[in-house]
Amino acid sequence: MQVSNPNNVKIYNLSAGKSLPEWLSDRQRRSLQKQDIDVRRRIELLQDFDMPTASHCVGVSPDGQYICATGTYKPRIKCFDTAQMSLKFERGLDSDVVKFQFLGEDYGKLVFLQCDRYIELHSQFGRYYRLRIPKYGRDMAYHFPSCDLYIGGIGSDVYRINLEQGRFLSPLTTKSPDINCCEINPSHGLLACGTASGTVECFDPRVRKGAGILDITLSNHIEDVQELPNVTALKFADALNMAVGTSTGHILLYDIRSSKPLLVKDHQYELPIKSIEFQKSLNLVLSMDTKILKLWDRETGKAFTSIEPGTNLNDLCLLPNSGLLFMANEGQKILSYYIPTLGTAPKWCSFLDNLTEELEESTAQIVYDDYKFVTRRELEELGLSHLIGSTLLRAYMHGFFMDNRLYNKAKAIAEPFAYEEYRKNKIREKIDQERANRVRLKKLPKVNRDLAEKLMDVKEIGTNKKKVKETTSLLEDDRFSAMFSNPEFQINVNSEEYKLVNPVVSKLDKVRRKKQAKMEQFAEVSDEEETRGSDSESESSDDEHTWTKELKEQHKKLRIEAAQARRAENLEKRNGPKFYEIKDGVELDSRGTSHKKLAKKSLAERLQDTQDDSIISKSGSLGNRELTFTFKKSEREISRQQKSREHHKERKNIRRSAGDITKTLKQKPKFWLGKRVK
Repeated sequence: MQVSNPNNVKIYNLSAGKSLPEWLSDRQRRSLQKQDIDVRRRIELLQDFDMPTASHCVGVSPDGQYICATGTYKPRIKCFDTAQMSLKFERGLDSDVVKFQFLGEDYGKLVFLQCDRYIELHSQFGRYYRLRIPKYGRDMAYHFPSCDLYIGGIGSDVYRINLEQGRFLSPLTTKSPDINCCEINPSHGLLACGTASGTVECFDPRVRKGAGILDITLSNHIEDVQELPNVTALKFADALNMAVGTSTGHILLYDIRSSKPLLVKDHQYELPIKSIEFQKSLNLVLSMDTKILKLWDRETGKAFTSIEPGTNLNDLCLLPNSGLLFMANEGQKILSYYIPTLGTAPKWCSFLDNLTEELEESTAQIVYDDYKFVTRRELEELGLSHLIGSTLLRAYMHGFFMDNRLYNKAKAIAEPFAYEEYRKNKIREKIDQERANRVRLKKLPKVNRDLAEKLMDVKEIGTNKKKVKETTSLLEDDRFSAMFSNPEFQINVNSEEYKLVNPVVSKLDKVRRKKQAKMEQFAEVSDEEETRGSDSESESSDDEHTWTKELKEQHKKLRIEAAQARRAENLEKRNGPKFYEIKDGVELDSRGTSHKKLAKKSLAERLQDTQDDSIISKSGSLGNRELTFTFKKSEREISRQQKSREHHKERKNIRRSAGDITKTLKQKPKFWLGKRVK
């Protein structure tokens, strides 16, 4: 049982508690009740008060002895006997039930409006008769004096079926295209129909004519709504008062003699109102949409309390003259709530008044505690994939349910030393806790010992009060405890990040050296101790300057190391082996040349290819052999020669010729008869 206290009103959720898997057999359920105390302590008000998937409608018989509920999947009806607090019978149906109605005082006569346009009449033994209506129905109402069954749905007609004569009568015609709900006033028999055009049309069954039309769009609340509201719920409180629920989440209270609403209540969720009930002892109204059930005062509209179960709601049933109510929803369990403020518990469950104070539980367990959910990958890791398809595994969504005992055994076999390691760690932790109370000179952690020792040295010297405070919080603060206990936080001294931070961390090394020097020079002059405080500011400024300088030097070293690494990598790629693609039917030598190309070359070319490029061998006619060695030029020499050639070429293109100047200065010699004249 789960207890909530919204607005200082205690609400007991009787359907909360540990749920059992549906596939368990009766023997397994009984054995589980004997073993598990949580299962024994849960309150099961009505046995098997649930549906396989969802529940659509729930209602109580006029004599209050039987409770019927419809749901899916597969479509069915369940009838519960309150005297025995157990299931009376269960019947399967052909399609989902939209609405059902008690025709008598008990479960002997039932009528069902189904979603496939069929009307089913049931008696005690089962289905009695089945007939079909012209259009899909949405709601129905039964007029007891005339035995007429009124059915409203798609279309403007309200169909009438006389159950005494067993035939259709002429329908009632409305001025709206669709009808959403129907309700008959038990005092004077007035039939009210809520339409999709935002009107409530009333008919007198005695004359089968319209008695009046109430237009809810004329009220003031319609100004805040952007769309035309539909009437989705109707309920008569007495002979003159009526509540109207709209698709915009408003409830309007009317006196049928006036067209103006007495009170307008907004649910603030903008969801259609599903059901409305009246509680006469406290003068309350219970209005429900798909999200929440609200209880509020009928005169002032002040909120009394609310229930928000977390699942979509479908129907509401309030047991008369009691504080017990049921709600059909999209979950498996039919929700049961007990509110002692509304009234006492019914006679068949009067023990609730005593148990509500004794069996209060803070939380509701809705998981399968005796079963473990595992995925297919976890099964393969445990070596249990061969059990798929057997009764030991129950397929559910993307995995399987298996017994906790089987899972623990398989886990122990798959990881035999996991418990031993866990036990050793626990023993080690307890020993460390006991040793923590002992007196020690210095306790260093296992992880980052050097850093912890440096911080402790700074704390002991205490050259700067602010720094002492920071190091104390770092060593003793729980937020940084994992840095000195978890091996994953071990500082990597060879990483680039540490090398960049190292100039700052080296300050701690300087502090340690000062401490050692102080220990060596134990006898110091008192004057030096007095002047130490005055020189602290200058020392701090010098430290910042040296830190900046060291940081720049560290950056320079890292750049040099990166350049050397890139150069070594390029050299390795250049001197490394070369790979060639070998085609079918082609043979290559050690240099990657095919035999066909090699056969076309001369002996000198072959000899030159087989040797180094820097060695040229020649053979004379007498068999002697000459070797010529050529040295390769360096890259710097090659680049210098290339630049020199480019420079000479550029100078040659832009220089001017001096031919025109020499022509004017020198003249060609003249000759006559073979002799020079000038």
